[in-house]
Amino acid sequence: GCSLRWRGMALMNVIIAGAGEVGGHAAEVLSQAGHNVTVIDLSTDRLRNLDDTLDVRTLAGHCAHVDVLRAAGAEKCDMMLAATQIDEINLLAASFAKAIGARKTIVRVHHTANYSLRGSKFAKHLGIDELICPEQLTAIEIARTLRVPGSIALEEFGRGKLLMQRLVVADNVSAIGKPLADVGLPPSTRVAIVEGAAGYAIADAKTVVARGDYVTLVGEAKQIDSARKHFTKEKTKRKHIAIMGETSTAVWLCRALKPRYFAVRVFVRNHERADELSKKLEHVTVLEADPTDASTFTDEHLEKVDAFIAVTDDDERNILACAQAKAMGVPSSIAIVQRSKYLHLLPHVGIDHAFSPRAVAVSTIQHLIDTGPVRELASFANGIAAVFEVFPAKRAKILGQELRNIKMPPRTMIAAIRRDDDVHVPGAEDTMKAEDVVLVIGPREVRDGLRKLFGTK
Repeated sequence: GCSLRWRGMALMNVIIAGAGEVGGHAAEVLSQAGHNVTVIDLSTDRLRNLDDTLDVRTLAGHCAHVDVLRAAGAEKCDMMLAATQIDEINLLAASFAKAIGARKTIVRVHHTANYSLRGSKFAKHLGIDELICPEQLTAIEIARTLRVPGSIALEEFGRGKLLMQRLVVADNVSAIGKPLADVGLPPSTRVAIVEGAAGYAIADAKTVVARGDYVTLVGEAKQIDSARKHFTKEKTKRKHIAIMGETSTAVWLCRALKPRYFAVRVFVRNHERADELSKKLEHVTVLEADPTDASTFTDEHLEKVDAFIAVTDDDERNILACAQAKAMGVPSSIAIVQRSKYLHLLPHVGIDHAFSPRAVAVSTIQHLIDTGPVRELASFANGIAAVFEVFPAKRAKILGQELRNIKMPPRTMIAAIRRDDDVHVPGAEDTMKAEDVVLVIGPREVRDGLRKLFGTK
């Protein structure tokens, strides 16, 4: 193999089917990182544009034809990314590539029905390793900005069984002034971070909290409310969100914003779509109206929402709507922007966050091809702490040992263990098995230490 390394792995032979937004951007990022990239597309114009700007090999043809895949080098391909506009062609192309010899296949899909194949026996049968949906990924990124940083990564790892909450320690609550070990938290919950006068600290059994500190709780969903009572008497306050747009991104976003935390209104212009969404999204209020219309804005009291989010397919409309919402007093505005040429303008018109689905998708692809034993899922506490997904080596010395006997790196905790379909917050007497996936919270610089601990010695 090649001695050059990138994100923890040797340089690869990559085939990308589709030279559109996602495929073209992936070709740019991966070729600049030194990988050998071949792009297949039916459009010679698109391929010519790539040829003129990137160091990639291009091939005109149908990506779901076996002879084209062979010509592209699928027999010795390390990764096949199928990213055309048509889901079924992507699924077929990746399946054929795997049958020919591609080591890893990643498929971009649009439709929920196809995305639901993720991790299923059907995907395995087709030879598909990973399914990604840029619209879903973008919705998750937007939801992350509205939630506790790191919370969505944790919930995705836990498949909805884990929650993360950040709350302020109130007066006269039971947790004040005693080590966390003595607080009496439910066994399936942890305090991950304490933010006090002295700054951020990753909590351990000896950590003591004071009134006014912020604590970040991690735990199984069924126990998190019991843990909250030790630190606050307040109920969880819901945020009010307005979403403009009837796209699939809007649907994914509504699903990511759980009703426990968010009251959501979606504004759509098409009557049939409004009717469809109101049936599909029972916990959301769907309104057939234009929030950029001044009378709608006033009648719906949109100046009182916590965030205004524009997710239509029209970049200019998204930008103008967010700028207007900010001018009308909305504290936070978020826009989807497909074309990168607009991104530098957004701070000047007061837009707080902008997301590009193609950039989010390519970032995820980079993450998926990192085959190392430790992956960073998210950072929080101003970048001081991180959530890591760790894959213990099959012969790691820590397997089978009780967690109380494992010397973890300083200020680092095992927050959860996923075993098959089960996810739980472990106790001191629990052990890890081969094939487990472990969620670790700790300082960002602990990554190398985790590699050593969970690797073979």
